[in-house]
Amino acid sequence: MDMWQGYIGATREYVPNADSIICFDKFHVAQYLGDAVDKVRRKENKELLQNGDETLKGSRYYWLQNPINMDSKTEQEFEAIRDSSLRTAKAWAIKEHAMCLWNYTYRAVATKHWTFWYNWACSTDLEPVHKAAETIKNNLWGIVNAIALKRTNAAAESMNSRIQRLKSRARGFRVEHVSKLSSSSTVLILSCIRRFIHIFIPHELGKTPFCRR
Repeated sequence: MDMWQGYIGATREYVPNADSIICFDKFHVAQYLGDAVDKVRRKENKELLQNGDETLKGSRYYWLQNPINMDSKTEQEFEAIRDSSLRTAKAWAIKEHAMCLWNYTYRAVATKHWTFWYNWACSTDLEPVHKAAETIKNNLWGIVNAIALKRTNAAAESMNSRIQRLKSRARGFRVEHVSKLSSSSTVLILSCIRRFIHIFIPHELGKTPFCRR
């Protein structure tokens, strides 16, 4: 779940022993750190442009994209600025290191390495990174829960993405237009329903013909 205090408070109110099962997964931590990197980039790019330096111009999606998904051309272009002494490159390195801290098994080991990471992040002069690191430190217990319990929000986020796509494609449809939905939209609706059943409904119902994999 997200690290927003409203979500945490509501969960603690209605779920017994919530602090032992609340998980702040990799997806949401990456969002916080990605936003911090982008803030560093925007500020540094503005300073560079004032001096006629366009090194960071048009590079926003390089820093936000997973390097694994880059093609060879994009990877080569990104490598040149990634390995530089730019503040943005330092912020990105801190973010990427945090993404490598999710494969531990034991809580004590995970806590130790996240603490090392926090100290590194706070040793820099990057204010957005400091703020993100503080948020992570204050919610480290939930991150360690996610690591120890091997929980991820990937399936729910995938379904949410499909729903958002459906909402986008459905703009402008009135009730009488529902029958005109394309076959691809119909498939998308059924796919979302299918994912909902597998995520939120007991496993026994997955044996019905509708949910057959």
